[in-house]
Amino acid sequence: MECYLCPHRCGADRENGIFGSCGMGALPVVARAHLHQWEEPVISGTKGSGTVFFSGCNLHCVYCQNYDISHKNFGKEISVERLREIYLELIAQGAHNINLVTPTHFTDSILKSLQEPLAVPVVWNTSGFEVSSTLKKLQGKVQIYLPDLKYSDDLAAIKYSNAYDYFHITTTAIKEMYRQVGNYEINDDGLMTKGVIIRHLLLPGRLEDTKKIIDWVATNFQPGQVMFSLMHQYIPCGRAAEYPELNRTVTQEEYEQAELYLMESSIEDGFVQEETSADKNFVPIWDLTGV
Repeated sequence: MECYLCPHRCGADRENGIFGSCGMGALPVVARAHLHQWEEPVISGTKGSGTVFFSGCNLHCVYCQNYDISHKNFGKEISVERLREIYLELIAQGAHNINLVTPTHFTDSILKSLQEPLAVPVVWNTSGFEVSSTLKKLQGKVQIYLPDLKYSDDLAAIKYSNAYDYFHITTTAIKEMYRQVGNYEINDDGLMTKGVIIRHLLLPGRLEDTKKIIDWVATNFQPGQVMFSLMHQYIPCGRAAEYPELNRTVTQEEYEQAELYLMESSIEDGFVQEETSADKNFVPIWDLTGV
């Protein structure tokens, strides 16, 4: 069967070992599954988010913190039945939700694993580089969308992530996510039960890109509709050393300007990260834990 799950629309026959842009076959490949404490507070809560890190990716960010699994494809191939078991094991450990990280290329297997509803919300933790036809398959199966919005500049998206027409594709996808789940809801325990959190990672030297993304969110959503997360965790990873402009952390001045711009916008709901988040110690260890 030809694969058209993501915007690259490779048409690869992944079931028969012909890999496309994601570099993966049809069955899920997982690098780690555990209770993750480092998501936004409404996702991690006190016990942790039941996070499943999938290998491979349809977005090829040269600076990816998860480079070993997103580009080098480290992980273990598992069955749909085993994937379902992992969800239940994480829930038994106290997971507030099941958090599917970089899941797009395994959408078909994930849908099979979610045929029976889970006792906790499902989080679709994505690069945001999605097509609406794939997202529509998830309606009723996913309660929380956690998309990145990395660039407003399509040339930067091509250069650093091999993603054409990124801004249009990703903003269209985010609107579809919101259409499905509507305004976010937080329960009495401070946990999100449904909604969209738009994440933006501040990159070195790209403050104007960040401002344009904040402007887009402020223009397209009203307070109470979505949450926005300004991330300050960039460290040079992967192939960042090949790009001198990316081979440094974000300066304090850059982050303060981005934070001030956000605070002066009409966006009221969301999160900012502390400077201490830019630390390699926050990158998970890829050792097949929980797989």
